[in-house]
Amino acid sequence: MSLFGRGSPTSSGGVNHERIEMAVNEIDMVSDVFNRIVSSCHSKCISPRYAEGDLNKGESVCIDRCVAKFFEVNKKVGEKMQSAGANAQATGASTFSL
Repeated sequence: MSLFGRGSPTSSGGVNHERIEMAVNEIDMVSDVFNRIVSSCHSKCISPRYAEGDLNKGESVCIDRCVAKFFEVNKKVGEKMQSAGANAQATGASTFSL
């Protein structure tokens, strides 16, 4: 019997490895986006010479704007790629331009 009382770990209702792989891939993608945002916005908004332990108001505003712009651009690129993919599928072509 398993830890949570659901029978043996090898029962017919076992682990769906495909769903686990999809979840791991999604976590990897989200982590990558987060790391790119942190890297990009940190280098643009925060001086390499730390004067204080906390962000000052200018740095906070810069970070907010940077993250908002990052997501807006990401959204626009995704929409453009979706429409290009739909157009390519409709015409039978496999190339597109941004």
